Amino acid sequence: MRQARLVADLQLTLGEGPRWSEREQVLYLVDIAKHALVRFDPTTGQTRRRLFDSPVGCFAFRRGGGFVLAMADGFALIDSFEGPVMPFGAQVTEGRADIRFNDGRTDAAGRFFAGTVNTQKSASDAGLYRLTPEGAVTQLTTGALTCNGTAFSPDGRTLYHSDTPQHAIYAFDFEPTMGEISNKRVFHQFPFGEGRPDGASVDREGCYWTAMYDGGRVVRLSPVGEILETVVLPVTRPTMISLGGPDLKTAYVTSARQNLDAEALALQPLAGGLFSFAVAVPGLSEVDFAG
Repeated sequence: MRQARLVADLQLTLGEGPRWSEREQVLYLVDIAKHALVRFDPTTGQTRRRLFDSPVGCFAFRRGGGFVLAMADGFALIDSFEGPVMPFGAQVTEGRADIRFNDGRTDAAGRFFAGTVNTQKSASDAGLYRLTPEGAVTQLTTGALTCNGTAFSPDGRTLYHSDTPQHAIYAFDFEPTMGEISNKRVFHQFPFGEGRPDGASVDREGCYWTAMYDGGRVVRLSPVGEILETVVLPVTRPTMISLGGPDLKTAYVTSARQNLDAEALALQPLAGGLFSFAVAVPGLSEVDFAG
């Protein structure tokens, strides 16, 4: 059985969205609750944090350098880690205190797909959005509480994402020319009470790795949704898994400390840490946003 180890005790309140930069050979991630973009260098152990005025749910690297950010009100661009924030496209969640962007991924054409979350759980009105390099924003789905786990199959013909409170991961047929989705179906339904699927990544064999929030583990699912492997972590709230390292065979897992009381934190003092373990099958390279 694989063993996860702590690589950085980052004390993340709500760590999310780890992405491996092959250009820099470092890992970037966010702490949504602290409005932070975090840069972690596994070679030196050094960490840098960039703070924003509002939460950053997820991000992608840009082809020309910098990042596209999915924030509370909508999308934004920065040209560098410290660069000024430039809103980009329609600010589709502006004025909605209960809605923010949460999780996303770039497709092979350089479009960014990001889902939202209803943070108050007041309505099933979260959905998946598509951002083009030109700044056009289109809502593709609705009817969810928390959109998570966005990832693409290696051939780019399947898009995955989950509605975390429903414990369900969905698959869609993906049309790569226009970026349209169709044929929604359940990829895997987890039982209630054993953890729920959060952030995810796909490896080169087309297997889907998902972090099980409140389940203390990450799970690898086959391309047809069968559980192939489980890796237990020393924390109950892993939030997302990403495959990185020089050969893309190091799994990095973020975690959260949010809403854990003193007793729970005493039992899991590493909550909010960044963990890793080796995998046999490498991950897929992150595609840069073309805008």
